[in-house]
Amino acid sequence: MGKLIYDSEVTVDFEDRLLAHLQLVIGSKLRRGEGFYFSWRDDPAAGDGRSSIWVHPAHSLRFKYLGSKSIVINRAWVDVLTRAANSSAGLVIVPEPQESTS
Repeated sequence: MGKLIYDSEVTVDFEDRLLAHLQLVIGSKLRRGEGFYFSWRDDPAAGDGRSSIWVHPAHSLRFKYLGSKSIVINRAWVDVLTRAANSSAGLVIVPEPQESTS
């Protein structure tokens, strides 16, 4: 279980696989200077609610992985997450789709 640490105030646990995909999508948006909302469902231990943050290039962001192995990236998942991040609702976590073999 890795961690996303945002602006030294928000720390959220995500599986390393999901975190690697989020890093690609978030990094792409921030490289272009684009701010956006990022929302996720909270862990039941944290109240089982929903959280949302405004991600902006002016804020610090850290991705801390539990494992040391590289993650194989599913381009289909990156595409789905990117479309969400580009929408008015912002980035939301969706289940990993099967990667297309074509």
